[in-house]
Amino acid sequence: MKDELFITITGCQFYYGMDVFKIDTLCTLKKEPDNIHDREAIEVILPLLGKCGYVANSTYTVVTGTYSAGRIYDKFSDECVAKVMFITNSKIIAHVMPNMKMKVKVNVEMAENDNLKDSSYNMQFFTERKNL
Repeated sequence: MKDELFITITGCQFYYGMDVFKIDTLCTLKKEPDNIHDREAIEVILPLLGKCGYVANSTYTVVTGTYSAGRIYDKFSDECVAKVMFITNSKIIAHVMPNMKMKVKVNVEMAENDNLKDSSYNMQFFTERKNL
């Protein structure tokens, strides 16, 4: 646990809220170098939803014991994976896996007898972690 990286996810209220996060949810952390407000901004992306928040980078938003975006910015290339570990009433804490990237595969099947007006879909969602 000594060398493990934990971060606080913040800003969720500007996207889909905190309810889209569950314990063990995998998300992508992606550097956002063109962010005009924070040169060390790291966005938090959920598969199929997109941006859902940011890695906290302020003393007001970083939970004690977690790293800020500035502290982890140089610990991975352009993106990596994080896994939600704890959720409180106002904070989300995730474990950073700097050597992992997520690959998402969505398989959508439509029954042969369905027409376009009344289509039913069977959608399967897969995530795969890839070691770098």
